[in-house]
Amino acid sequence: MALAVMLLNGASFHGGCCRHKVLLSLLGPLLNNSKLYSSYRRPGAGPEKKLSWQNADFSFKKSIDYLKTQLSLLKKETQDYLQGPGGHPLSQHLLEQTRVLWQFRSQEDLNKWVISSDAEIGGKSKVYIKLGRNNQAALLYGTLNTEVPRDGETQYSGYCSMRSRPAVGSFNRKKYYDWSNFNSLYLRVRGDGRPWMVNIYTDPYFSHQKDDLYSYFMFTRGGPYWEEIQIPFSKFFLSSRGRVQDNQHPVWLDKASLLTLGFTIGDKVDGPFQLEIDFIGLLNDRAHREKFAYEAYDKN
Repeated sequence: MALAVMLLNGASFHGGCCRHKVLLSLLGPLLNNSKLYSSYRRPGAGPEKKLSWQNADFSFKKSIDYLKTQLSLLKKETQDYLQGPGGHPLSQHLLEQTRVLWQFRSQEDLNKWVISSDAEIGGKSKVYIKLGRNNQAALLYGTLNTEVPRDGETQYSGYCSMRSRPAVGSFNRKKYYDWSNFNSLYLRVRGDGRPWMVNIYTDPYFSHQKDDLYSYFMFTRGGPYWEEIQIPFSKFFLSSRGRVQDNQHPVWLDKASLLTLGFTIGDKVDGPFQLEIDFIGLLNDRAHREKFAYEAYDKN
């Protein structure tokens, strides 16, 4: 501490600018964030101009309004919890065989999803989303480009995706989906014949499982007709850190970590694509008896 006082006193002879630099160099490592700016930037991106706390709004009125909104959400969540699972009576929850998770009828329904592509890493793929004809579906379309950006770091490119926004409870708490009452994912889609990957993103408790991803390859047939696709949860394979693993635990057993659902195209074929989605739901198929669709090997 004495050394810091000496340096600060010495810096006063060279003006406020030098004192500011010395203060940052001394107190920087003691802050919650060890670096004032992120050490990583995507190729071609410029440094941030402002610190994160400088973009915060300290308005007292907005704080009161935010608190009222969150307290009302907390009250509704408490009432739903006391009423039963998902805000429904227990008898209705046990007898429930179908449930619509997402349907696309308005712009508000589209706002629950986020689109992305390799343009975030310097790629040239483009993706868009809008309401389909008569506002009865979501139309995901764009152009896939597998050209690798010349940044000296990226090795693969050419993907576009659509992912649901995580559900948020009161005071920005994460909300997880409970699909334990169902055994299949049910979709009504119309594609162009290209394969898509249906992804279930998880947020597990253990850090070594944070990159776990449950995926299923959905092959659309193309043409003017809609197709209804039923995907048993047992057919989702587990990929961890980019490597496919033998899944001994079906996805519905890990209900405490189900976070979001997404669709990804990356078949390494340049050109336009499109996928229409009418609705996404859940199904409890009582005739389904399959435990796991892939080979399971006993570990030593």
